[in-house]
Amino acid sequence: MTHIQDYDLVALMHPCSATHKQTHKPIKLQRGQIGTVLMSFDDRAFLIDFADHDGNTFAMETIAIEHLLRLIHEPCLVNA
Repeated sequence: MTHIQDYDLVALMHPCSATHKQTHKPIKLQRGQIGTVLMSFDDRAFLIDFADHDGNTFAMETIAIEHLLRLIHEPCLVNA
């Protein structure tokens, strides 16, 4: 399992309900929605900031680790 840390980018593996930060109306976060990890709760759940392309936060939700996929930009080195 890949360790998730603060400021990692993650994607939702399942859709979930959320509340829009500005309008306080219910919204649906889709599978594949990308967010930034802000805080860990015993490595079992994480506070995730979901923002638009301009960096404006539209939702902040606590998501269980089993619903997150850490996004990776660099390859993993293999011991030869």
